[in-house]
Formats: sequence, C-alpha cells, structure tokens
Amino acid sequence: MARIADYPIYIEEILRNYGQYTPAYGDVEVETVIDREQQHYQLLTVGWNKDRRVWGCIVHIDIKGQKIWVQHDGTEEGVANLLVEKGVPKQDIVLAYHAPYKRQYTGFAVN
Repeated sequence: MARIADYPIYIEEILRNYGQYTPAYGDVEVETVIDREQQHYQLLTVGWNKDRRVWGCIVHIDIKGQKIWVQHDGTEEGVANLLVEKGVPKQDIVLAYHAPYKRQYTGFAVN
C-alpha cells in the first residue's frame, strides 16, 4: 500500500510519462506543470495548429489533505487507475470531475 508521502512522486511520474507524447498535429508542445509547495499538478498542450491557437489541460491533479483530487482527466486509461496500480487506495482518490452526489457510485472517495 502506498504512503501519502509517495503520492507526489507517483503523480509526477505519471505526468512525465504522458508528457513524453508528441501531438500528431501542428506545432504543439506538451508541458508538465508541477507546484510541489501548493501540491498542484497539470499536463497542458500549448502551441499552434496551422492558424489556430492550441491550449488545453489534459490532466489536473491536486493533493488536498490526505487525498488525491483528480480535477480533470483527459486521458484514455485514467490517471486514477494508474495511481491504483501503484498502490494508492481508491478511498484516497477523489474523482472531482464528477458531481459530489455522483461520486458515491464511482468506487473512489466521495470527498
């Protein structure tokens, strides 16, 4: 079972792995944004595709209290699933992109 002190390490590892991918279109970069002090973690796309600006958040995760809050997850496999594979208990992961009343049905923490 993972320890809370290991959660930032797991999150950073997952984001860095996703950050290695290069979008198949335009002049677009993937940026990993890590704020260890405030415990905010993001993976962003930024650049241009022809004459259109590209910017978007792929993943946004916060650590609040003793839990990992997945604020946004634009990945196919789901970062919460990857965290569970690393030993993080489901009760320590909140899928914050679901409405609070729906979280009880996710199998993860409610808050």
